[in-house]
Amino acid sequence: MATKSNLNKRWLYLISGVFTMLFSGVLYAWSILKIPFKNEFNWSDSVLAFNFTLTMCFFCLGAFFGSFICKKFGPKITLILSGVLVGVGFVTTGLLSEQIPYLLYLTYAVLSGTGIGISYNVVVSTVNSWFPDKKGFSSGCLMMGFGISTLLLGNIISALFENANVGWSKAYILLGVVVAVVLVLAGLVLRTPSVDVEFPAPKAKKNTQKENFETRDFSTKEMLKSFTFWRAFVFMALITAVGNSVISFARDLVISVDAAPALATTLVGVLSVFNGIGRILTGAIYDSLGRKTTMLASNILTIFAAGLTLVAVQTNSLPLCIIGLCLTGLSYGSCPTMTSAFTASFYGTKYFSTNYSLTNFNLIVASFIATFSNSLLISTGSYTAPFVMLLILAVGALGLNFTIRKP
Repeated sequence: MATKSNLNKRWLYLISGVFTMLFSGVLYAWSILKIPFKNEFNWSDSVLAFNFTLTMCFFCLGAFFGSFICKKFGPKITLILSGVLVGVGFVTTGLLSEQIPYLLYLTYAVLSGTGIGISYNVVVSTVNSWFPDKKGFSSGCLMMGFGISTLLLGNIISALFENANVGWSKAYILLGVVVAVVLVLAGLVLRTPSVDVEFPAPKAKKNTQKENFETRDFSTKEMLKSFTFWRAFVFMALITAVGNSVISFARDLVISVDAAPALATTLVGVLSVFNGIGRILTGAIYDSLGRKTTMLASNILTIFAAGLTLVAVQTNSLPLCIIGLCLTGLSYGSCPTMTSAFTASFYGTKYFSTNYSLTNFNLIVASFIATFSNSLLISTGSYTAPFVMLLILAVGALGLNFTIRKP
């Protein structure tokens, strides 16, 4: 039987995981990180939007393959590998001099996106394995770290870009080195629990007796054969698409309603704060009120976020746009926590790493929807069309929500 001190280590691992996710989440600061390429290389919005889509694709692929690498070599080697990929990716992005976007796709999307995807999966699965009794809480804390990264690092990066002694190139190189070091250190700290660790029993949930069905572990093949999985997959993709779209053009969106550039950068950070709050709040709601209430609340919040932002752009209202950004952050923040907790609760923990990485592929679908949102923006010259489409998708997700049942 494990000693109390061994069990207490899980809090150290949780703190380490949150710190690691904080630096990994810089990937979502793309609306800030893309500025040098737009200003210096004069690349179009469609080119830069596609880079974010590719980044999300390779992020998901990295998470998927990371689960297999971690099974074979453990979290230490896998996180060190992710650190190398992210470091090389950001450093080479900082060295770009040719005005060829395909090189950005390789360095930022393929290398950095894959590396962060690997680390994301390993950190989430490793830390969550220490909290079978608090899945929502641990997932929420980790996702919070990932979500607030833009606020804590975005303004620093923006300041470095504007600093004459640093500039965007050195800032990217510095970012690559720092994130790589953090990931390597995480690899040296994080460990999976030994078989003799006995965890506290999960607290009984008042409103979830009918969905207390974590009776066995579903293999990945079994999960993919489940209609429940595919309904939930599409539901999460539609909800995530709203946040993904806004993140890809958040800074420009706020500027379009007459915000100063400095304020716009700060508001991108505010979006990330509410993203982080949404992640940890969703974990608490999932643990206390269960899956049905959590998914319904997330869905309704997403509808309000898209609808309010649509009104904001039509009336050119900065206050409404700010509220819309905050609601979007909350709704988007709910998605990864919900995905993580849903996968563990519906399909068990034995195959969680692989099952979660596949469930997370909804990000790829959401990212292509975000690219289409940007195309609508470019073709119409207005944010109205993208937000009308996103509102329709959010309402459509509500219908799917009510069909999700026990597998």
